[in-house]
Amino acid sequence: MAVKKTSMLVLDCAEPRALAHFYAELLAGEVHIGEDPDLVEVVGGSGVRLAIHRDHGYAPPSWPRPEDSQQAHLRILVDPGDLDEAEREVVSLGARPLDSDVGDGPREARLFSDPAGHSFTLAATGWTV
Repeated sequence: MAVKKTSMLVLDCAEPRALAHFYAELLAGEVHIGEDPDLVEVVGGSGVRLAIHRDHGYAPPSWPRPEDSQQAHLRILVDPGDLDEAEREVVSLGARPLDSDVGDGPREARLFSDPAGHSFTLAATGWTV
């Protein structure tokens, strides 16, 4: 049986709270600040979910130049108790782990690349999945 998941688009920036308030106003939504001060969620009135993530080395988009080209990534959300099973599932589907620094203790966010090389994060969440 597959692990229950949801996803959200994550925009990287230098100041997540300020950008979250911009999008909350734009989408007639609310800003939700969780335990991680570097990740802020915007929930729009029509059910839109968008996250804003602090990138400490953030540089504004340089399109069409390839430098600093990643400005967003997909964050796949799962219940905390399902994170290990979800990791096994994404690897079995062809994802490749990108974060080799496992450190001590559990990791609540794990970085992968999809079969085409796009990065995404598999993350445990306290928000409803």
